[in-house]
Amino acid sequence: MMHSLDQTISRRYKKSTTSTTSVSQAAPDRADMAGSRSVVEMDPDVARRLFEEGAFLVLLGVPQGTELGIDCKSWQVGPRFKGVKMIPPGIHFLHYCSANPPSCGGEIGPKTGLFLTLKPREILLANWDPKTEDLDFSASQNEEEVSRIRASLQDLDPFLGPYPYEVMRKWVSLTDRLSQEVASSLQPLSGRVCAFSDVVPVVDFRHTKDREEQPRNDTACQSMKEGLDRLPRMKHREGTELRFSTIPEKNYPPGATPAEITQCSMDLSYALETVLEKNHRLQPLNLLGELQFAFVCFLIGNVYEGFEHWKRLLVLLCRAEEAMRERKELYLGLIAVLYHQLGEIPPDFFVDIVSQDNFLTSTLQDFFQFASGPGVDGTLRKRAEKFKAHLTKKFRWDFDADLDDCAPVVVELPEGVTID
Repeated sequence: MMHSLDQTISRRYKKSTTSTTSVSQAAPDRADMAGSRSVVEMDPDVARRLFEEGAFLVLLGVPQGTELGIDCKSWQVGPRFKGVKMIPPGIHFLHYCSANPPSCGGEIGPKTGLFLTLKPREILLANWDPKTEDLDFSASQNEEEVSRIRASLQDLDPFLGPYPYEVMRKWVSLTDRLSQEVASSLQPLSGRVCAFSDVVPVVDFRHTKDREEQPRNDTACQSMKEGLDRLPRMKHREGTELRFSTIPEKNYPPGATPAEITQCSMDLSYALETVLEKNHRLQPLNLLGELQFAFVCFLIGNVYEGFEHWKRLLVLLCRAEEAMRERKELYLGLIAVLYHQLGEIPPDFFVDIVSQDNFLTSTLQDFFQFASGPGVDGTLRKRAEKFKAHLTKKFRWDFDADLDDCAPVVVELPEGVTID
């Protein structure tokens, strides 16, 4: 796995290297970004090439104290900060949180992020909008302004923080299946991935009739359900919702018999094929890119919806027995993706507080059981066995206990269907 990761890093940025000596000429003081006095360690020739061929994010007017990061690293912005330089070409995730000044409490706001695809030597220019507390990239469309910035890069150099190459390997491992096309199709139309959903009422209550139909709030609630029913129904503001693939509510085809419904509830291959046909028909492996997109949104962007979608996709993939026999490359890729993702999360993260059940172990238990079944490709079976041994050793998860092979599966029959 590490060999293929090295190849991916090489493809993304062929000029990178691991030799290091101190260079202060090419790297600005890290205090500009993080408030610390650490010195970036990099070979002078490498730093020069990166400065000449890497991309630039010129971010003007970002208030001091703002938490800002790119990919897997973040800093607290200092007074001299004007952007990030020496960024390897490819896909990146820029994220930031506005902050109150220390005199007003210094609270950090919710995180906002956006996926960017940068070309060699590209300059993206943005200005901080204090009204919206967001970055405005409209200046990047002004060729004259971008040319002016390019001509003054040497003067800007002391105010640009270097891309954090110490986390580049991690970032590539988390996004090697995520293409620009997939990220663009999943990102909200607004272009912003927000930790807190921007929601509005389904009914805007402009008319008296709408307000009269709303449940009264002048009496005490008799139950939790009654209290929830009294709350106004909300929806995402148009253009702000993540555009994930829709996973079908019913796992079986229309007109399915009770036996077929039971089979499709035990083997989710029909639901998986439906998702692939509707969203990734030409490139089925892009589903792994969607899995990585959802994970990054959760891990770095603090978007809980990303975590929920990641779990739903994982269940769909791990419990599709027939698909596992027919889509070898998809499942070999899934193992590689999960290998890197699970290294970023504490082992007890998936444990349900109430039941103490571990969602991930139960889901992967099905995966390993199906991967060892008849008809599965030998390479996939061996890779799954090694992955299982790795997880058992690293996290001490037991995938062989309480398989409950004979436990009944409860399914919902379509309306009007009965079993005699």
